[in-house]
Amino acid sequence: MKVAGIGCRAGVDVGDVLAAIDAALYAHALGRGMLTAIATVPQKADETALADAARALGLKLIVADPDQLERVRQKIVTRSVASLAATGFDSAAEAAALAVAGAESALLGPRIAVGDVTCAIAEAGR
Repeated sequence: MKVAGIGCRAGVDVGDVLAAIDAALYAHALGRGMLTAIATVPQKADETALADAARALGLKLIVADPDQLERVRQKIVTRSVASLAATGFDSAAEAAALAVAGAESALLGPRIAVGDVTCAIAEAGR
């Protein structure tokens, strides 16, 4: 299971979300077909572009559970003051990917930023 976690500023475009996902996949030599889901934090659940991106990829958008997010907090590798202020997590993308991928998940690398969107890929059981 590979999950793309997404963080973003309010009002981003679906094209920007897809570009960030593609950049993160490219960084890890992966294709879109290897993703299981797209994840985000509760504070970003209403961003239309995230649901649109998930739909475009034929994936579910999963909003990470707050308890799961707390359990993965120590695995976050990127420190963003803006993300911390907006979501309570140093990297919303990394936290969401890890939380949805499961307790034994690991990041494939730090989040990738493309414009106002960040994407991190986590894999279950790593």
